[in-house]
Amino acid sequence: MKKLLFIAALCALPLCAGAQERQERLDSVVVSTTRAGEYTPVTHSQIGKNELRSSNPINSLPMTLNLLPSVVTYNEGGTGLGNSAMTIRGVKGSQINVTLNGITLNDAESQEVFWVNIPALTSLISNVQMQRGLGTSASGAGSFGASVNMNTAFITPNPSGSVETSLGSYSTWISTLSGSTGLTPKGLYASAAYSYGTTEGYIRNAWVRSQSAFVALGWLRGRNSIRFTYLMGSQHSGITWDGIDLEQYYEDRTYNGAGKYKDDEGNTKYYRNQSDNYAQHHLQLNYTRAITDRLTWANTLNYTRGDGYDEYYKRDRKISDFGYEAADGVEFSKYSDMIYRKLMDNNLWVLSSDLRFRSSAIDITGGIYASYYEGGHWGEPLWVKSFENAAEGTWQYEGWYLNNGYKTDLSAFLRAEYRPVDWLTAYVDLQGRYVAYNLAGTDDDWLSYGASPADRLDFHGRWPFFNPRAGASARFGGHTFYALAAFGNREPGRGDIKENVKGKDISPIVPEKMLDIEAGWRYSGKRWAASANIYCMEYYDMLLETGKLSSSGYAIKENVGRAWRRGVELTAAWMPLGWLRVDGNLTLSVNRIADFTSYISYDDYSGRTLPVKYGETTMLMSPSIISMARANASLWKGASLVVSGKYVGKQYLDNSAREEMAVPAYFVVDAALKQEFKLWKVPFTASAYVNNLLNNMYYASGWRWESYNETDDEVSSGIGVYPQPPLNLMFKLSASF
Repeated sequence: MKKLLFIAALCALPLCAGAQERQERLDSVVVSTTRAGEYTPVTHSQIGKNELRSSNPINSLPMTLNLLPSVVTYNEGGTGLGNSAMTIRGVKGSQINVTLNGITLNDAESQEVFWVNIPALTSLISNVQMQRGLGTSASGAGSFGASVNMNTAFITPNPSGSVETSLGSYSTWISTLSGSTGLTPKGLYASAAYSYGTTEGYIRNAWVRSQSAFVALGWLRGRNSIRFTYLMGSQHSGITWDGIDLEQYYEDRTYNGAGKYKDDEGNTKYYRNQSDNYAQHHLQLNYTRAITDRLTWANTLNYTRGDGYDEYYKRDRKISDFGYEAADGVEFSKYSDMIYRKLMDNNLWVLSSDLRFRSSAIDITGGIYASYYEGGHWGEPLWVKSFENAAEGTWQYEGWYLNNGYKTDLSAFLRAEYRPVDWLTAYVDLQGRYVAYNLAGTDDDWLSYGASPADRLDFHGRWPFFNPRAGASARFGGHTFYALAAFGNREPGRGDIKENVKGKDISPIVPEKMLDIEAGWRYSGKRWAASANIYCMEYYDMLLETGKLSSSGYAIKENVGRAWRRGVELTAAWMPLGWLRVDGNLTLSVNRIADFTSYISYDDYSGRTLPVKYGETTMLMSPSIISMARANASLWKGASLVVSGKYVGKQYLDNSAREEMAVPAYFVVDAALKQEFKLWKVPFTASAYVNNLLNNMYYASGWRWESYNETDDEVSSGIGVYPQPPLNLMFKLSASF
C-alpha cells in the first residue's frame, strides 16, 4: 500500500518593507533546523525556485533531482505521475530522510516516501537542499546516507496567481491553479493551490488519477506569526510494481500482467481496477515568535489522517486462506478466482519546537520532536467466483487478517556553529532519540499455515540512540575546505520486522549503525565553480536480504557485520559566455559487503535453503559510476534551450555481483525548450520537453528470483525489470498574474 505522508506544507511568511529581515528569520527558523548553512561542513547541493518551475511538469521530485550528484531515479509506469524511486550513493528510499519545512515526510512504519502521492510538489516549494551522508540532525527516522530538505514558496506582499496546463505522451494531462491574497494591511494572508493529473502511462495498467489541494491562512504582526495549513493529497493508480520478466521484456516491453485472468469462454482479460488507492488529509498549526532580534522560537502541531487500499483480481486462490469456511454438511470448491482488497489507515500526531540564537560569532539551535503513529492493516474479500450461484448460508466468513502498529518517536538535538575568526567555522550537532514500536495481530498469510499462534505477529521494540556529528570548515578567498565525522543509528522498518518475526531459526534483527567521514573542497568564482568530496560510509549490522524466506515466501533481512560505501564526488560549472552555462558531475564509488552468504530456497516449499558463500562482494543497486552533463543556452530574447545527459553504470539486482543478475549501464539524453512572452500584458511561458531524445530502450531497476532443485542438483533463476519509456514529449503553457 502506497501511503501519503504529505506533511506540513507550511505557508511561508510574507515580506514587507519595514520588517523584512525579521520576517525572513521568522520563516527560516522553521525550515533551517534540518538544513546545512553556507559554511556548515556537510556535503550538499541545492535546486532553486527557477529550476523547479522550469522542470518537466510530469516529473516527480526524485526525477527533478536526477541531475544532482550521485542520484539515480526510475519510474515504474513510464511517467513521473506513477510510482518513482530514487537512490543517492546507492542508498535506497527508506534510508533517505525527507522533510518539508522541517517536518518528516517518511512513513513512520515503512520509512519510505511514496512520491506518487505528492503530485505537483515542485509548484509548491521554493527550493530543495539534498544532503549526502548522514547530514544534519533531522526529525523522524534518521538519514542513513542522504536527506532531502524542502521548504515552500514565499508569499509575495501583493496578490498573485498562476495557472498552468501540460499535455504529453501517453494521454498525460496536468493542470495546476494557485493564488494568494498577499499581505493585507492588518497582517492577514491566504493562499491556495489545486492540481490534477491524469495519464495512461507507458506500460499497460500504468494509469494514474491524482490530485492535491493546499490552503494556508495566516496572520503576521510585529514579532509574531500564526498560520493554519490544510493539505490534501489523493491518488488512484494502476499497479505496476510487479514489473515483467526479461523474456517478456524482449517480446513486449509495455506488458504488465497485473489483473490478468480468463473468462468462462477462455478469453484473456485484464481487471481494470487492479489498483493502488490512497488519500490523506493534513492539518497543521504553527506559531513563531521572534523573542529578540537574535532569538527565535518556532512551534508546530500536526495531525495527519490517511487511508487507502490495494485491489486485486487473483486466479485460483485457496478460499480457506481468506477466512472462508463451509457450513456444516456443505462442500464447495477449494479454489476460486477472487477479488479482494488489502486496506490500511493511519493517524499521526506531531509536536515540534525549536529555539534558535544567532550572533556574529555563533549560531545555536536546539529543539525537540515528538510523534505518535498508529496504523492498521487488514484484508477484505470482495468477490468469490465459486460463490456466485451458491445458496445463502452455504459458507461463512471468519475474517482474513488484521494487524496494528504503534510507534512513538522522541528526539532532541543541540547544534552549534562557532566562528572564532572570520575564516573558520567549528560545528557540532548532538541528537538523542528514543523509538518504541509495537506490532501485533495477524499477517495476510497466516491462514495459509494453519493459523498457528506461532504465526501471529508479536513484536515490542525499544531503541535509544545517540547520534553525534562534528566538523569544521575553513575559507580562503573563494575556496572552502571542510571535514565532518558523524555517527548514526537506524531502527528496522515494519516490513523488515514482520518477516523476520515469521522466519524460522532466524536471529532477531537489531538496528543498523553507520560511521560517516566526509572531506571536501568547494570553489565559486565569476566564470566557474567546482567541488570535490571524498566520503567513507562505514556500516555495521547492515540489514540485507540474504535469500532466506519467511514461512509465507517473503524475503527476510538479516544483519550483516560490515559493509561500506566509499567514493569521490566531483562537480563543475563553467560560464564561458553570458548566454551559455555548462554543468557536470561525476561519482566514482566502491560499494562492498565484507563477507556475504546467499541462501537459495529449495523448490519443494520445505523451507530449507542452500547456502552459497560469496565473501567480499558488491552491494545491490549501487553503480560504481554515475555522471551528468548539461548545457543551458539563452537563444534569443525570452528563449532558452537545455540539453542534459545522464549516465548510470552497471548495477546488480542482488548482492552476488553476477553478470546474469545485472542491470546494464545506460545513457539518457533529455532536452527542454522554453519561450517567455506577453499576451494582453500577461506573462506567459511555453515549454516543450523531449525525454529520452536518443530513443534508448533500457531498464533501470528490477528484481530477481532463485530456487534449488535437489533431485537434479540445479539452481533455476530469473529476473524481472522495469522498462523505461522511449522518446516521449510534454508541452506546458503557464501564465502568471
